[in-house]
Amino acid sequence: MIQVTQLSKSYNGTTVLKIDNLEIKKGESFGLVGNNGAGKTTFFSLLLDLIQPSTGYIKNNTFQVDKTEEWKPLTAAFLDETFLIGYLTPEEYFYFIGDLRGQNKADVDALLVKHTEFFNGEILNSKKYIRDFSKGNQKKVGIIATLIGNPEVIILDEPFANLDPTTQFRLKKIIKDLASDPNVTILVSSHDLQHTVEVSDRIVALHKGEVVKDIQTSTETLAELETFFAV
Repeated sequence: MIQVTQLSKSYNGTTVLKIDNLEIKKGESFGLVGNNGAGKTTFFSLLLDLIQPSTGYIKNNTFQVDKTEEWKPLTAAFLDETFLIGYLTPEEYFYFIGDLRGQNKADVDALLVKHTEFFNGEILNSKKYIRDFSKGNQKKVGIIATLIGNPEVIILDEPFANLDPTTQFRLKKIIKDLASDPNVTILVSSHDLQHTVEVSDRIVALHKGEVVKDIQTSTETLAELETFFAV
């Protein structure tokens, strides 16, 4: 589904990401971990064609992301609140995304009803603009918006940050449910090793822009990662 080839990104002569080869298979639940500055957000930004690579390329479902937009209908992402439109209400934003993805109001409403528990009574019918919500509630809006239109690739950067424990638990269930669909590929980055291990079939660890671990998730994975990052 996603193929990385000789990819690098440099700023002013400093290389912040360098991945020679990486393949993420269709239907995989992929976790990306690393310290601040490891290159996680840079990788997602390259994957979404938000920045240009210094060398190499990424293909999403055979489409080179910096050469065509044909991958976009297959892909949904939430990296941070800049992906939102602050002067809209949540409902207006959801319907706007639905329109972009060929979904009618009834389709969007059905999805919102399905995730009523995740919203915890704090999002819908609040008559508030998105910009007036807390960071956590803005994140809830952004995450659910990625599910509109049944994308094949879902990318979430630090989805557990700013969420209370109950919402984190509910989010993990959403991600696990999505991961049970063999046609959906999920990429999650996080500083929280435990959360990432719980929702991922495979974990890649970045350090100073390079892949230092690539492991299939097992009962030993969390301890292995904790030992690695404790050094």
